[in-house]
Amino acid sequence: MWIRDAQAHEADALTALVLRSKAHWGYDAAFLAACRDELSIKEGELTARRIVVAEDDTAVLGVTSLEGEPPDGVLGLLFVEPSAIGGGIGRTLYAHVLDTARELGFKRLTIDSDPHAEPFYRALGARPVPAGEGPLPRLEVTLTPRADWAQAWTGGRRAVHLGNVAEFQGQFGEVTDQARRAAGHYACLAAFASPHPAALVLPRPVPGEWIALVARQLGWGQVEVYEDLTGPDVLTRPALVRHLRGLGLPFVPWGHTEASGELSGCGLPSEALRYESKKASHTLFRHLAPDHPGIAVPEQWTSATRRDAARLIAARARSGAATVVKSEHGAGGSGTRVLTRRARARSLPRGPLLLEEYVAGDGTPSDPTYDGLVDGEGQVHDVGVAAMDVADTAYQGATVGPGVVPDELAAHALRFGHAVGRELAATGYRGWYDVDFVTGPGGRLAPTEINLRLTGPSAAFMAKLRLDETRGGDHLVRSLDRVPIGARLPEPELISFLREMTERCAGIDAVLIPSIPTAGYEPDPYVGVLIAARTAGRLDAAEALVRAASADLARLFG
Repeated sequence: MWIRDAQAHEADALTALVLRSKAHWGYDAAFLAACRDELSIKEGELTARRIVVAEDDTAVLGVTSLEGEPPDGVLGLLFVEPSAIGGGIGRTLYAHVLDTARELGFKRLTIDSDPHAEPFYRALGARPVPAGEGPLPRLEVTLTPRADWAQAWTGGRRAVHLGNVAEFQGQFGEVTDQARRAAGHYACLAAFASPHPAALVLPRPVPGEWIALVARQLGWGQVEVYEDLTGPDVLTRPALVRHLRGLGLPFVPWGHTEASGELSGCGLPSEALRYESKKASHTLFRHLAPDHPGIAVPEQWTSATRRDAARLIAARARSGAATVVKSEHGAGGSGTRVLTRRARARSLPRGPLLLEEYVAGDGTPSDPTYDGLVDGEGQVHDVGVAAMDVADTAYQGATVGPGVVPDELAAHALRFGHAVGRELAATGYRGWYDVDFVTGPGGRLAPTEINLRLTGPSAAFMAKLRLDETRGGDHLVRSLDRVPIGARLPEPELISFLREMTERCAGIDAVLIPSIPTAGYEPDPYVGVLIAARTAGRLDAAEALVRAASADLARLFG
């Protein structure tokens, strides 16, 4: 489904659609005849009223208009073909009107709503105001300015997203077949690399129904999807390269690579990814920490061999200290172990190894993370601070939104993360980054690593921005990257399950957005989801619902 400008020859057909949609609510012929002049669309007013339509391959499905001049406007029309009502067309058209209004500088929109449509608008953030002279309920939408980081990220525009997770990881060492397969699933999160994609390039096939389901929740409209492609593969297809570049939109890779730089024309200098190294990032943390009293950098040592590492781990264990064993590069906690006792040298990865003082998280949350970005001019923009869910050393997901990280902790993380961003900018880095922390004794933050790429929390930040803009309010969003399901499901059955979960979450005033739909037929099947709500109670209830239903699949299939 896509949205386009209405054409003059469609005026009569669109008027008929509007009247059919109005009649859906049970109005009689006499009432509709009385409304006809007011609801008619005339050829000469399409541009002035900014009338657009939603259509699929077979028919026009809906129509809307944005009328008036900034700063105060009117949502004059929003009507959907009766057979398509309930399919997300109205929500997508509404989101399009809000996007257009922001771009044009509108601050407020007024809606004189049909009484039957009032609950729809109120659910999307419109608020009742005193009615005018007419009999219809009047609502108003306040358009808050787009967040400065979102404006800096893509210029406030749609973008071309590249899911080059494995390609990015391959720059720092060999990627095993198992890791490449996992990265292929995780690359689905590239759908959320900006708040509003126009095209998506992914390394493995995805269900077509998946992107339609996500688009319905986030009001995206049409998204072009190109599957089974990596960055280098795209470069061997001149027609596709010309098409993607011809969209005139920014390219957003999951992480910067040589191929993504060639596609976008925005490559990075060789030193720009230096701090993806955990050893280099630790050196930077030590350099910055004296200016940040709320930061305590853990000690770190380099062992050239496994034998040297085992000796140090044993010595620390005898004094009651635990040790973190790290690989220099790795994502999501891969290559990281916490050891509380001596270890056999042969059980450790080959050297050189990074060993780090273990900080037992005793704050709330125990694992905050800062997300920010460096724009094309080298300016740093703070996105926010999220609370990560980490089991042992493995990243499971994150929550963003009001109150998830206490104000004092968030302030420390924001200041330190911003300072890291300035250092990154000095190396020539441009793009998204995050800084992960553990909350140590006394509430001081121990920084553990820098990620010079998009991350799981970044997907939650993008979804939050989109939901806040199109549905109003200040959402809490939780990413759950690996929800085990109790049975292996082929794609059609998995999509049916996700659609059912989406409807059940909506029933408790929460939003479910499937984020990873490709791992449902793995030996240990799972799905990834984003869930959102305006209160913590509803968010927790939605997570409990999804986890319980996923586990119930085991009983359903015996």
